[in-house]
Amino acid sequence: MDVQADESPSLREVMGAYPTGVTVVAACDADGTPYGLTVNSFTSVSLDPPLVLVCIGHSSTSHDRLVGAECFAINVLAADQRHTARRFAVEPSDGRFGEVPWSTGANGSPLLDGAVAWLECTMHEVVAGGDHSIVIGRIDRSALSDRPALVFHRGRMSGFDP
Repeated sequence: MDVQADESPSLREVMGAYPTGVTVVAACDADGTPYGLTVNSFTSVSLDPPLVLVCIGHSSTSHDRLVGAECFAINVLAADQRHTARRFAVEPSDGRFGEVPWSTGANGSPLLDGAVAWLECTMHEVVAGGDHSIVIGRIDRSALSDRPALVFHRGRMSGFDP
């Protein structure tokens, strides 16, 4: 194993060495206006009841709205959706949905066209986690395709097709 122990890397560097999927977490305001952001801190929590979590940074302009949402969707991005991932990762957040095809899910949340999978969730709990909020959602509905996934590793996005 080739591990550098003489210098302590930052947490961001260490976590960047762990490949993750790329998601867009999204919801709609009461007037139907969509908002959301790119998130790679996403994992399952429980099978019974079906729970997942995402971590939302306090500095995100979408933080307060997502933490306060009654429901939201997690869109797992496909390998050809790098542009979408970048679009939802940069500020300002206004206009992110402008050129991205999407539809409204049963719970009113935005479901991105072409995603590998999506999960419609009801807010279950929000837990404080340092400079992030840990948002736990109960899965109400989901869908899955056979498209290759978008993966984030060491600051780069690439496709993953097993």
